[in-house]
Amino acid sequence: MGINTLSETSKLAQHLRSLRERYGMTLVALAERSGTSRATLSRIENAEVSPTAETLGRLATVYALPISQLLAPLDEVFQPVVSRKDQAVWNDPEHDFSRRSVSPSNGLLTIELIEGQLGKDQLITYAAPAIPGQEHHVYVLSGRMEITVEGVVHDLKAGDCLRYILFGETAFKTTSSSCQYVIALS
Repeated sequence: MGINTLSETSKLAQHLRSLRERYGMTLVALAERSGTSRATLSRIENAEVSPTAETLGRLATVYALPISQLLAPLDEVFQPVVSRKDQAVWNDPEHDFSRRSVSPSNGLLTIELIEGQLGKDQLITYAAPAIPGQEHHVYVLSGRMEITVEGVVHDLKAGDCLRYILFGETAFKTTSSSCQYVIALS
């Protein structure tokens, strides 16, 4: 299920608005804290546009929540298995990026698996982590990607795995080919 359909964009918009309201923030306050314009936030909450990966990263930092919890609320019932057809997929066409939540969404567990596909000649930068000190493992399935973690560039190709604890900025960059990868967060 992709967040490209009108109903999925509307659900995401409603969820992001309810999060902002739950945190007691106005659009102006959220704009100031996230570095995203009030107009853009309003368009996102009105389902006129879908947020980019970078915008979701900024919102996740403000709320100190993983991006997966911005894309969908947590399931209250523990589900040990989620079939591929039921895994939530979110797309950022601006960056030729798709993000699949492989793990069942449940706040009781601490490890989350995410499958990413980033098109060729793309750059996504996250200014700050949603949860400082979170451990990340990035395993490249195909293609090649440069991941910059707090100023240090790591050139990864298929079969390579990068492990780090995140406190600062990260950037994911592809060149002449796309990259498919899995991220484990804990």
